[in-house]
Amino acid sequence: MKVALVLTASTGGIGRHVASVAVRMRERGHQVRVFCPESTARAQGFAALGLEVHRLRDLRQTAGADVVHAHGYKAGGLAWPFARAHRTPLVVTWHNALLGHGTADAAARLLQARLARSADLTLGASSDLVAQARVLGARRAQLSPVAAPALPAPSADRAELRSALGLAPEDVVVLTVGRLAPQKNLRMVADVAAALRDRPDLVFLVAGDGPLRTELTGQVAAQRSRVRLLGARTDVADLLEAADLVLLSSTWEARALVAQEALLAGRPLVSTRVGGIAELVGGAALLVELDDVPAAAAAVTRLADDPGLRGDLAA
Repeated sequence: MKVALVLTASTGGIGRHVASVAVRMRERGHQVRVFCPESTARAQGFAALGLEVHRLRDLRQTAGADVVHAHGYKAGGLAWPFARAHRTPLVVTWHNALLGHGTADAAARLLQARLARSADLTLGASSDLVAQARVLGARRAQLSPVAAPALPAPSADRAELRSALGLAPEDVVVLTVGRLAPQKNLRMVADVAAALRDRPDLVFLVAGDGPLRTELTGQVAAQRSRVRLLGARTDVADLLEAADLVLLSSTWEARALVAQEALLAGRPLVSTRVGGIAELVGGAALLVELDDVPAAAAAVTRLADDPGLRGDLAA
């Protein structure tokens, strides 16, 4: 089968998912071409994976494909006219919810509705996205759980990694990984750390960069909390090995890759109960309501003080 995979700018989870899917399709004997911006291909290492990559401006070359699979609303909107012109079945995976209320968000909702009615198959990364697609008139919509690609093994043992991060043996490390952007709601992480200032054994590490870095830096300084902003990192496996637990504060997630990575690494997770998180983790994490800082602080404290509970969740 000839498959055209389409995605727009992605330095994170969607691109990693497409890379994982493309490689596995090729291993099963399918012919796969990826259409994306050069920046996405470079960030995801598509060439190093041996994938055939084309620019988005060349979508006319999807002619002859047996199926066009677009990842995200923008990618679906770009691929739809070509799929229709070539009478090629169109699959669109919805990876994210539309949460804003501005003019651009209203336009995105119109596109979302059109794609729901136009796609031959709509895949949702979480059940709430599937339900939304059906409300908007999707002909076929089903859950497509996005699995986190395997992380590499840590580059050193736990003691060495913690030492390299300047951590003391008695420190309990709370790790957050994510883009410093509104959806990740990292002000909640800073507020939790501020609420636990009287616990000098707790160290909060935030790995990631983004548009809210300056704002978050100012909040941490004003609150005088033990939060260290590590910037963009590529060594998530090492950070998970060094951490004692993971804190996810997002306003919405489908199947957050970092949540999956935390559980696969055996690190207890405290997360907001949003989107598809509850169906992803089941009983393997402590969940709190969005922006409930006291509840999140209590969950972090409970895990910090109870190695047995951490072990149970890790298992």
